[in-house]
Amino acid sequence: MFGLFKKKPKEKPLPTLIDLNNNPIVEGAVVKSLRYELGECTVELEGMEYFYVSKASGQRVSYTRMVDAITENQKVVLITEADK
Repeated sequence: MFGLFKKKPKEKPLPTLIDLNNNPIVEGAVVKSLRYELGECTVELEGMEYFYVSKASGQRVSYTRMVDAITENQKVVLITEADK
């Protein structure tokens, strides 16, 4: 009635990223890519989308291109301080 009680559009939440070992991935994390020969990458958030940025070449790949079809996890492995 007269548009007074319209529902506000809901903003989509950020996707949750999980590596192959079921570790959560957050913005700024360092990961090793298992696709596209990116090597070590940092995770960056731009708008509502995550990107993997290669430390060696600077190449940027969207998180949607890194999804494993079977597990739906990311085709990356989180690098922790113990791994360095």
